[in-house]
Amino acid sequence: MVQTIGVCGAGTMGSGIAQVAAMAGYRTILYDMDAGMIAKGRAGIEKSLALLQEKSRLTEAERQATLDRLSFIHRVEDCIADLIIEAIVEKPDIKLDLFLRLASVNDPKTILASNTSSLSLDALAEKVPGPERFAGMHFFNPAPLMKLVEVVHTLHTAEETTQTVMQVARQMGKTPVRCKDAPGFIVNHVARPYYLEALRLLEEGLSDPETIDALMVATGFRMGPFRLMDLIGNDINYAVSISVYEAMGQPERLKPSPIQQQKVQEGALGKKTGKGYYRYE
Repeated sequence: MVQTIGVCGAGTMGSGIAQVAAMAGYRTILYDMDAGMIAKGRAGIEKSLALLQEKSRLTEAERQATLDRLSFIHRVEDCIADLIIEAIVEKPDIKLDLFLRLASVNDPKTILASNTSSLSLDALAEKVPGPERFAGMHFFNPAPLMKLVEVVHTLHTAEETTQTVMQVARQMGKTPVRCKDAPGFIVNHVARPYYLEALRLLEEGLSDPETIDALMVATGFRMGPFRLMDLIGNDINYAVSISVYEAMGQPERLKPSPIQQQKVQEGALGKKTGKGYYRYE
């Protein structure tokens, strides 16, 4: 039974997941090796909860109870929980090193889950001690608002692990969807054409981000592709595009955009950096 959840990585996604876990009643640990990121993550959660209270979606007692269930740490040795969700940089070596360290200090039955949106979970599972307790738990940004969670069952994941992760997602108020490990899983695979075709229109000078976004919203999409890429982060979106492109055998239709590559190189990552395809205050 999961009572304590650890979240590794205090960036936007990790902090959002930690907030969701604590609001769902779980004792929650947010870990980051960078004390500055921990402070930033804590401030972000406190601000988010305060806004929910202002909108009468959370009482003062609920807000305080959520904060009381949260703890913030910068030593991986203190990250001990029943379920640990990794939400750090999309680099397999760094993720694997973290999982190995977590495995060394946690109970063998502790479930280890990755929030990766692009890396092969089968490949990671092969190197993680006790691969039967390893799975994917892919949230979408912003985690407190987006209902969908992709629960990825690897070649090594035990059925009990998958069912536990799905139950935790439901307890968080999410809609878990089970899927196998595959390039981009379900959502990011399906969504590639939405981003890439919009970027090709821009590359060919046929339109601009504002017009493309307005047209897509007018046809029923909740957000245009450029606004959405800025929200997700152009670095993350570009990394997923590369991953899917490589894993699918480099088909021309999935070739990553040089425009997005340039955005990443310039540090124009979107909303989190104040500029991307749009500028943000």
